[in-house]
Amino acid sequence: MCLAVPMKLIEITGKGTGKVDSGGVKTDVSLMMIPHARVGDYIIIHAGFGIEVLNPEEAEIRLDIFRELAAATARLEET
Repeated sequence: MCLAVPMKLIEITGKGTGKVDSGGVKTDVSLMMIPHARVGDYIIIHAGFGIEVLNPEEAEIRLDIFRELAAATARLEET
């Protein structure tokens, strides 16, 4: 299963590349498909590529869903 995860762009590191963060997890990504992305934007990352810029409200909705999924999975692992 593949997931496309919303992450915050925290740095433009080169031509068409950037660094993103989600919950303290940072990684380098390609911005070639979203050259209009700016530092502070939430972007959808899939397989190391930024594929969509989200508005902040939509990003928070999606991040809340991921948090709920992580919490539910943690409860299953405890049983």
